[in-house]
Amino acid sequence: MPLDRYDRLILDALQKDGALTNAQLSERVNLSASQCSRRRAALEAAGVIEGYRARLNAGKLGLGIRVVVRVNLRTHAKTADMDFSAWIERQPEILAAFSVSGDADYVLHVRSRDLESFSNFLHERLLQRPDIGQVRSDFVLKTLKDSDALDLSEIGS
Repeated sequence: MPLDRYDRLILDALQKDGALTNAQLSERVNLSASQCSRRRAALEAAGVIEGYRARLNAGKLGLGIRVVVRVNLRTHAKTADMDFSAWIERQPEILAAFSVSGDADYVLHVRSRDLESFSNFLHERLLQRPDIGQVRSDFVLKTLKDSDALDLSEIGS
C-alpha cells in the first residue's frame, strides 16, 4: 500500500498514542476528523495497522526479570521446528521469539517475576524438552531502549 505524507503522520501519531480519537488525530496531522477516520480505516483494512493495545510496565506488575535466551535444537528437521514453535506459543513467559541466523537457532525474549521463576521455566519446562541441544541465557541488567515504534521517515509512496 503506498503511503503519502498524511498516512505517515497518522501512523506516527498513533504509534505514540493509539488511543487518539479522530478529532485529536486531526489536530496533530492537520486534516479533518472525517479524513483521518477514512485514512485510519483504510490503514486498518490494509493490515498496516494491526491493532491497538495498552503498553504495560512489566516491572511495576512484578515481572522484574528480563532474559534473552538463545536456543539450539538437537536436530533441524521440519517437525522439530514446528513442535518447538507450537510449544513457544503456549509459554506465557515468552514475549517474543525469533528464528535467527548465527550461533543460535532461536532467540527468546522472556519475562519472569524473579530468578526462581525463571529457573523453574528453564529447568522444569525448556530444558525438559528432548529437542533442546543447548541453551544460553543473558539477563538484562539495564534497558537502554525499548520501543516497537517503526521509523517511518524512509517509507514513501
